Amino acid sequence: MAELNPVGDLHRDTLAVRTAVPRSAYGENSEALYLTSGYVQPSAEASARRFAGDEEGFTYGRYGNPTVASFEQRLAALEGAPAAISTASGMSAILMMCMGLLKSGDHVLCSQSMFGSTIKLIGTDLAKFGVSSSFVPQTDLAAWQAAVRPATRLLFAETPTNPLTEVCDIRALADIAHNAGALLAVDNCFATPALQRPMAMGADIVMHSGTKYLDGQGRVMAGALCASQDLVTQSFLPVLKSAGMTLAPFNAWVVLKGLETLDIRMQAQSARALALAQWLQVHPAVARVYYPGLSSHPQHMLAMAQQSGCGGAVLSFELKSSEPDQARARAFHVLDTLQTLSLCTNLGDTKTLLAHPASTSHGRLTPAQRDAAGVSQGLIRVAVGLEHITDIQADLDRGLTTI
Repeated sequence: MAELNPVGDLHRDTLAVRTAVPRSAYGENSEALYLTSGYVQPSAEASARRFAGDEEGFTYGRYGNPTVASFEQRLAALEGAPAAISTASGMSAILMMCMGLLKSGDHVLCSQSMFGSTIKLIGTDLAKFGVSSSFVPQTDLAAWQAAVRPATRLLFAETPTNPLTEVCDIRALADIAHNAGALLAVDNCFATPALQRPMAMGADIVMHSGTKYLDGQGRVMAGALCASQDLVTQSFLPVLKSAGMTLAPFNAWVVLKGLETLDIRMQAQSARALALAQWLQVHPAVARVYYPGLSSHPQHMLAMAQQSGCGGAVLSFELKSSEPDQARARAFHVLDTLQTLSLCTNLGDTKTLLAHPASTSHGRLTPAQRDAAGVSQGLIRVAVGLEHITDIQADLDRGLTTI
C-alpha cells in the first residue's frame, strides 16, 4: 500500500513515467525490483512501532513491498486518487472491497451486465455470508434508484461493460449512491485512466484488473483499488494483511512498467477498434456491433463525454442466425478459422484476442442470467491489439464469409 505523494501539476503522460521512481544508493534509472519476503528492522522498538502502524516502514512481504508501493502510487496518480492498494488479481480486488465494506445484512446493488465472475462472486458467494444483492439494467437509472434499500451499502458498476460495452452515467449513479448513504465503485478495466477517471465524476472507489490494459502485454495477473486514504488504510489494508491477497513484487514491477505506455497503447488500439467496428457494421454476416465509438451505440454521446472522446479497444458483434444452436456453431466457426488473431479469454494485450463470452466468461451463469446480461450464443468479443487493421479484418473475414 502506498499513499500518493504530491508530484506537481504534471500531465498524465508524465505521471505515467515519472511517478514513484525510488532509487537506491546505486542510482538506477529504471524502477528496482525488490524480491524479498521480509525486512530487517533497525531495532526492536522500531519493529514494534512499524507493526503497530505507528511508523512508516516495511515489515513483511504480505503487508507491503517497495516495488508494489511504487505501482500503487503511480496508479493512484493516473486515476487522480488519494491512494491505491493492490492485490493478486482483479477478482481478489473485488473480494477485498466487499470484505472491507460489507457485513451480514448489508445489500449490494450491481449492474446485471457485469463480468460473469463478478456476478457470481457477489450474487452467489457473498450470499453465503448474509450479504444480499440486486442486479439491475446497466443504463436504467430509475431501476437503480428503485432497487436501493435501507441496507444498501455499495453500488457497483462496470463501464463500459464486458462484453456488450454498455456505458453508465457515473455522475448520476454517484448521486444515487451518496443520497442513500452508500458508496459507488466503478470497474474501470476497459477504459483505464488513459480514457476515463471515475473519481473525477463522483465515484468513491475505482477497481482495476491490472491483468488487462495496465500490464498491456498479457504477462502477469494483478488487481487494485483506488480510493480515499481512509478507505485504503481503514477498510482494505486490514483485509489484505489478514487474507493475503498480496500482489507479487515481480507482477507489480511488470505492471508498473506497463503503465509507462498505457496512454499511447490505448490510443492506438482504440483507433484500430473503431476502424474494425465500422467495417463489421456493414459486413453481411454481422447482425449488430457493440462499440461505444459508433454513433449507433445507445450511449455514444455519454461515452464520448466520459471517456475522453474515445471508444476504447474492446468491441463485440452479433452474428446473423435464426436460433441459438446455429448461432453458437457459426460463432465457433469464425473463431476456429482464425490464423493470425488469437482465441483467448483475456483482453488488454497488444495481440488481438477473441472470445465467445457465452461459453467462457459468462459460461458459469444460468441461461436467465446470460439473457439478462444480453450475452447470446452468437456473440463474439474482440479485444483489439496492435496488428495492422487490414490483417485483423482479413483474418476475421475468412470465417465470416464461410459461415
